[in-house]
This record gives sequence, C-alpha cells and structure tokens, in this order.
Amino acid sequence: MKKIWFVFYNYLFIPLFYLLILVSGIFNNKIRRGIRGRKRMFEELILDSAIFSKTKKMIWFHSSSLGEFEQAKPIIEALKKDEGLSILVTFFSPSGYENSKKYPYADLVSYIPFDSYQKAQRFRQIVRPDLAVMMRYDIWPNHIWMMKKFDVPVFLVDATMKRNSARKFVLLKSFHKILFKELTKILTVSKNDAEGFRSFGCTDNQIKVVGDTRFDRVYQRSLKARTKNLINENLLKDKKIFAAGSTWSADEEVIIPAFIKLAVHDKTALLLIAPHEPTIINLEKIENEFVGKLSTIRFSHMNNYKDERVIIVDSIGILLTLYTYASAAFIGGSFKQSIHNVLEAAVYGIPVLFGPKIESSQEAQELQARGGGIMVRNKREMYKQIRTLFMDDKNRYARGKIAFEYVQENLGATNKIIKEIYNYL
Repeated sequence: MKKIWFVFYNYLFIPLFYLLILVSGIFNNKIRRGIRGRKRMFEELILDSAIFSKTKKMIWFHSSSLGEFEQAKPIIEALKKDEGLSILVTFFSPSGYENSKKYPYADLVSYIPFDSYQKAQRFRQIVRPDLAVMMRYDIWPNHIWMMKKFDVPVFLVDATMKRNSARKFVLLKSFHKILFKELTKILTVSKNDAEGFRSFGCTDNQIKVVGDTRFDRVYQRSLKARTKNLINENLLKDKKIFAAGSTWSADEEVIIPAFIKLAVHDKTALLLIAPHEPTIINLEKIENEFVGKLSTIRFSHMNNYKDERVIIVDSIGILLTLYTYASAAFIGGSFKQSIHNVLEAAVYGIPVLFGPKIESSQEAQELQARGGGIMVRNKREMYKQIRTLFMDDKNRYARGKIAFEYVQENLGATNKIIKEIYNYL
C-alpha cells in the first residue's frame, strides 16, 4: 500500500500541486515570494551549512508559518543551552521565513524545499540532521520518507487531531495511516488528540501526551512584557481598560457600538483596540466609527495623550505587552472565522471575551467551561458583559484568577518534549 501511495503522491499529486503553485504565484504575492525565495535555496544551504560543526548533533525544526514557530521557540531556546547542539529552522511560508531570518537561537534559517523526492533527497544530503521536529501539523511526505530512509528520528510536536479533521476522510485517512507510521514520536496536546492519532493505527510507543508549548511560550513572553513599560502608567491611572486584540471588521462591528454605549455610563472605561491588519485604511475606518462620539488617539502618538477614550494600536508585535494594562480583553477572529490565541490575554489573569467562532481553539472552549472566558454573540451581549465586569470588581478578579490558573496548570510541555528528544539523540 505504501508503494501505491508513494507513486500516486510523486507522479500525480506533486506535479499537479507544483503547477497550481506556479499558476497561483502569478496572482498571489505571498506565493510569488515563496517561489522566488527558493530559487537559490540549495546553493545558500550548501554555503551556510558549512558553519555546522561535525562534532555537534544537529536538530531540524520545521514550522509551516510564524504561529507554529512561536510554539517551537521554547523548545529551541532551551536546547540551545546545550553547546553540543546545532539548530536548523525551516518554514513553508514566506511570512515565517522573512520574519525569522535573524532569529538568534537558530544556527541556520531556511525555506523547506518543495516536497519532491529529488529535492527532499538533496536537502537531506546537504544538512544531514540527527533528529527532525515537525511542529503541529506541517508534515511533508517525501521529507518524512527521506528521514526514515536514513534512520533519522522524526517527531511531530504539539500534535492535534480535530474530531472533524479532513485527514479522517476515507482516502486521506488511508494515506495518513501510511505516513503517520513513519513518525518516531507523536507528542500530543491532549488525551483526545492522542485518541485521534490512535484511530490511524498509531501505537502507544509512538504517542505521548505532553501538553502544548504555547502555554510555556506566552508565560515566558509575559514575564518580559511586564518589564517593558510601553505606556506611562500615570496616564492610565484610575482607568479600566478593555483591550481588543487582533480584531477584524466582523469583530469591530460588535465591539465598537458596545464600547460607545459603555463609555456613556462608565467614565473610567478606556478602549485599547489593535486591528489584526493595522493598514492606513483599517486605522482610518476605526477612527471614523468614533467621530462625534468618543475621542481617539493612535498608539504611536501616545506622547500627546490627553485623556482620549480610545487608543488605536498602529504597530505590530506589541499586543501581548499591551495586555498587561488591561482589566479585561476581547480576542479577535472569533466573529470572523477562527479565534486568535486566547492564552496571550489569559496569562495576565484577566477575563477573556470572545465571539462564537471558537471551534478551532481548545483553550477558548476550556476557558469558557471554567468561567475564565466569556462568549458573546452580539452587540447587546458584549455591552452587558463588559458593563458587568467593570462594575463588579470581585467578579472580574475571580474570572481573571481562573484564566491565570488555567495557564499555570498547563505549563511544562517544553521540558517533557526535551526529555523525549534527548532519548533519541
């Protein structure tokens, strides 16, 4: 069966997929950047891989994009304390690669080669990893088969298997049964995920429940964030801040009217809103929503702050730090398609609000079940919940404590993963 799938994948799927990538690159700038970035990839790998010491073990970490790489960082940063290890990091997407080229804990950062058998073979010959770590879900068959061929252990880390995963469809399941058998270790986020992989015939020797490194990552980042002082705290004295992070238009259509109504009754309330895409058009659109109702200021102009009721964040990469100032937070994407990372707010011990689109987030669902998270379905519910939280300090602190304790309970996945890695080095 493996031979049949190997032939199908390499002689039918890969040529069609490559053709689709080339055609899509004509219309899509992101795909075009990825194609361009791979043109001299092997030449650069040959030159750059010369830095690897032959006396050191080399671990290859692969992530699809920036979000998955955030989950790899706690593992990489802990491993780099070992002077006998070198770290190679690869990405599929241009955004991941371009934003991580100067990551200080990696010895080499590259694109992953396109997943043809020949390219996977050449990649292995150049970099010769001693162990491969695939983050979350981005596993490319020819690269996996090539590692297996040369007895290189392959780990799937922070592994999840949704109940309705497309990988469970009949033909795809047959293919993934073959592929998952090649993995040395599947380190899952939860028991449910472990059961999901067992349904593919994965064995108890392969599977281990270790938790999610995202908890470790947000906790580490929160400790640094608390020392940054991005906003003069005297400016925010006696104010209750509602932070809305990574928002899309669908989220803002609910948040903004609710906050405008809240601001009429609560003079201490301040909105800190960070759109997911802080383009000039999006920033101006948000500002226009408040014209004649509430005063606004962009975050980059905070030196001129004069008690404006709305701060609009026009920078990227600072959201997790801004949550330090919040009394409660809303997590964007939850009225659009799928919610962003709720842990980035929960780690600060504040209540976390979100819309109904939380199917993709086990963390949001668990926070809601415990009471640290609150689902709102419309403007009316949004207003009611913020109003209640801002009026009732005891209720707000209690919910925030639940959120913080949830993060604390789930720390430690990184150390468990590192132990498993050393078992195979």
